[in-house]
Amino acid sequence: MATGQLFSRTTQALFYNYKQLPIQRMLDFDFLCGRETPSVAGIINPGSEGFQKLFFGQEEIAIPVHATIEAASAAHPTADVFINFASFRSAAASSLSALKQPTIRVVAIIAEGVPESDTKELIAYARANNKVVIGPATVGGIQAGAFKIGDTAGTIDNIINCKLYRPGSVGFVSKSGGMSNELYNSIARVTDGIYEGIAIGGDVFPGSTLSDHVLRFNNIPQVKMIVVLGELGGRDEYSLVEALKQGKVTKPVVAWVSGTCATLFKSEVQFGHAGAKSGGDLESAQGKNQALREAGAVVPTSYEAFETSIKETFDKLVEEGKTTPVKEFTPPQIPEDLNIAIKSGKVRAPTHIVSTISDDRGEEPCYAGVPMSSIIEKGLGVGDVISLLWFKRSLPRYCTQFIEICIMLCADHGPCVSGAHNTIVTARAGKDLVSSLVSGLLTIGPRFGGAIDDAARYFKDAHDRGLTPYEFVEGMKKKGIRVAGIGHRIKNRDNKDKRVDLLQKFARTHFPSVKYMEYAVQVETYTLTKANNLVLNVDGAIGSLFLDLLACSGMFTKQEIDEIVGIGYLNGLFVLARSIGLIGHTFDQKRLKQPLYRHPWEDVLYTK
Repeated sequence: MATGQLFSRTTQALFYNYKQLPIQRMLDFDFLCGRETPSVAGIINPGSEGFQKLFFGQEEIAIPVHATIEAASAAHPTADVFINFASFRSAAASSLSALKQPTIRVVAIIAEGVPESDTKELIAYARANNKVVIGPATVGGIQAGAFKIGDTAGTIDNIINCKLYRPGSVGFVSKSGGMSNELYNSIARVTDGIYEGIAIGGDVFPGSTLSDHVLRFNNIPQVKMIVVLGELGGRDEYSLVEALKQGKVTKPVVAWVSGTCATLFKSEVQFGHAGAKSGGDLESAQGKNQALREAGAVVPTSYEAFETSIKETFDKLVEEGKTTPVKEFTPPQIPEDLNIAIKSGKVRAPTHIVSTISDDRGEEPCYAGVPMSSIIEKGLGVGDVISLLWFKRSLPRYCTQFIEICIMLCADHGPCVSGAHNTIVTARAGKDLVSSLVSGLLTIGPRFGGAIDDAARYFKDAHDRGLTPYEFVEGMKKKGIRVAGIGHRIKNRDNKDKRVDLLQKFARTHFPSVKYMEYAVQVETYTLTKANNLVLNVDGAIGSLFLDLLACSGMFTKQEIDEIVGIGYLNGLFVLARSIGLIGHTFDQKRLKQPLYRHPWEDVLYTK
């Protein structure tokens, strides 16, 4: 268990199981406190990735969403608090996974009903590894003016009323989250407010105890007095009694144990929390209050007198010069949300587009954070620009050279291929450049130039699964799927595509590894035993070599490589390259002033 302060103004958290309202409340609290950075670094939503848009004051921000706890922890190594909004069914497993991350220091479990055996396992692991668990069945905790967990302290209006936007002098710990809000108000009325407040949760086995946090508060210089709100049931309060008796707590403690009314009932009563059930005199509210009083805590005669006891204790500290009340100030106003602001005339509108590749808001445009002037001054080329805008990183020179070679080799393949033919016909019909270009681009697909992604996908799958060329080709045949990247209408064994040879020579010279290309060549060797024209074509060469580029550059994870292939990046190379040729054919036809094209009758088979 930690021995001092848990949170600060720079603390950041990972939020498990996306809930818009508690996250927005955390961000609004951040703004209210004048934090420079949002307290939520990332969101974990099992099975999904991307971003969630939320407000940080007036500005809208994009918070990354990760599919796993491991990925989020790796992406945000400074986030050391894990806020778990999972249901009771999965809260224990996800919390244990979080505790096992070296970057996570505190785990808050919101769910009620977590099996006690699971909770005990979490407690044991946390204590063995010097980590802190708050909950289960907790609303969380707050350090005034610095950081809060989820819905702690409720609405912004309540936070302002409780003066939680700046630190006070009181450390507060309670079992009840609902009663915490009540006490935050009471403490703010009669003292300079809360420094830190924790609701440990109402389960029988809380992850951390009242005494754990009281002992922490005792070690925090800014905490001048401690307020404790317990409840009947269990014996947690007695560990605090022992700490007081042993002199481990040197600061004034004002305590009250709720549930004194239980004696009015003839039979045993189960109150709201799982742990709020008296099991005898020791576990009764009266028994605990008496024990705390005898140990040296200030214990009022009733809950109604609790606030007065807190005030008297604080006033005494002020009179003795042991604390100086914090000076009050007016916190900034939180911008109203759209549905509320419409009525008041104050509006903040959400954005409709998220962009991560370029930014034109500064003095000059930036590609993936790299200023335009820097690109020119460093003598970077088209391949470098593509690496920034498509892959969001600066790739090694051999990679960008390969991209440029692919563009040059695929720019055009004569006027007879379907894309060029369509563009020529459209240009001769008098259409503009964009229309002519698009008519050619629309022919790109599995049969014309659009097989690069499929070739990469199939070669990668077969290679990674360890299939022999025979197993791969015959397996595809059984499925009725053509092997993308293999076969040509004109080229054959004795007249191979020169473009393929040039790509392979460059890769063998510059790439650290060409395992996927070599596998594609082995597949070609096998397919040539079937037909003379089943050669590795330019789609197959680019597809396999791009796999080698992604794999051997060391700049992409396996997941990123699969995503790049799946999204269609590789076909994008062909689209970009062939656009150069299609534009050329458009200009060529217009320059030659070619008339409307009509296909000759003799080239059509008319049949019934």
